Amino acid sequence: MPTSTTDRTAARIDPRVLDDAPEADGTTRRRVLELVAGEGPVTAGELADRLGLTSAAVRRHLACLEEDGTIAVHDAGPSSGRRGRPARRYVVSAHGQSDLAGGYSELAAQVMRYLRETGGSDAVARFAADRYDAVVARFAPRLTATDPQERAQQLAGLLSADGYAASVRPVSGPLLPTVQLCQGHCPVQHVAEEFGELCEAEARAFSELLGTHVQRLATIAGGAHACVTNVPIVATPASQTPSTNLPTPAHRTRGTQEGTR
Repeated sequence: MPTSTTDRTAARIDPRVLDDAPEADGTTRRRVLELVAGEGPVTAGELADRLGLTSAAVRRHLACLEEDGTIAVHDAGPSSGRRGRPARRYVVSAHGQSDLAGGYSELAAQVMRYLRETGGSDAVARFAADRYDAVVARFAPRLTATDPQERAQQLAGLLSADGYAASVRPVSGPLLPTVQLCQGHCPVQHVAEEFGELCEAEARAFSELLGTHVQRLATIAGGAHACVTNVPIVATPASQTPSTNLPTPAHRTRGTQEGTR
């Protein structure tokens, strides 16, 4: 029996473009947003490879997310001398972080303000310390690697499971070998903007969990598109206080250079 024109056309359809069906848009767009949070700055081509979609389909989702202010094109600074137009790299905007957060930020901020009003700044600091002591107690038994970089990878996996879209990226440089622990989403971003004690306690927890002195380079609460923590992959004493002077909300950092994936 001859094959109809319609049948031949259907046979040529790339199954990946089925993502363009309206009912799939919301789910796929959310996945694109989550990947931009976890892997940004990231290009449409890189996202297409991760999602198994066509670049055209991914660009359509990116255009919608950019139009509603959920993502933004990352300003990488001056070109490194390469010819041609650089690929657009995307990061999650402050509005997008709010969308990922869920909607309880204002309630949490009100609770923290009440705590500060009734117990003072010391009460806020104690709460932050207790919160991350609990994180250390929960994560420590699951960090089994002895190699510093592998241990950082394990920590990133645990953080991602908690909604932080974390990854580890190598950093090349002439000094101590390091990696960067990047968190593309912060569930407590809007609270941490007002209460920097949360960021400071988190950095101390990372230092304790990784067994090394870490340096916080940037935070989402401070205006960056990701929280970035420098982690030496040659062990240094963890008893030192982590460096957290740069990323506090009072020191808003937007152009932090990240390691390469």
